[in-house]
Amino acid sequence: MLCPRCKSPDTAVIDSRISDEGKSVRRRRECTKCDHRFTTFERQELSSFIVVKRDGTREPYARDKIERGIWLACTKRAVTQEQIDALLGKLEEGWASNHQEVSSTAIGNDVMRELKKIDQVAYIRFASVHREFKDVEEFKEELGKLFEKRKGNR
Repeated sequence: MLCPRCKSPDTAVIDSRISDEGKSVRRRRECTKCDHRFTTFERQELSSFIVVKRDGTREPYARDKIERGIWLACTKRAVTQEQIDALLGKLEEGWASNHQEVSSTAIGNDVMRELKKIDQVAYIRFASVHREFKDVEEFKEELGKLFEKRKGNR
């Protein structure tokens, strides 16, 4: 593993712990050259699947792309990396085990459903991009649905 600071390939594992309910290993590493410490995660590779985009094109699933979109929605929100990892881990298992191909619409809808449970502001942000709200009225309509659910839960 290359050191992120000095790019030396000589790093040592100083601690390993099981994380994400046994689905990954968190490792603390230390560079033997510059003594910089950093964390890495090791995950089991899921069987790969293809994402079918709205325009019909197909591409291999890339976790980093969807994670980037989720983090954009979670900007300045009290959402942790562990929550996002758990969300994606749960969804990826389902996507990979059920299909060879998964539509980007299904992926977006699944992410929205899970994100709504974590943070409603992040959910609205993600939904506004995924559902491509055309105007303020569509945005207000979605907010109205959230408010109605909150009133019903009181």
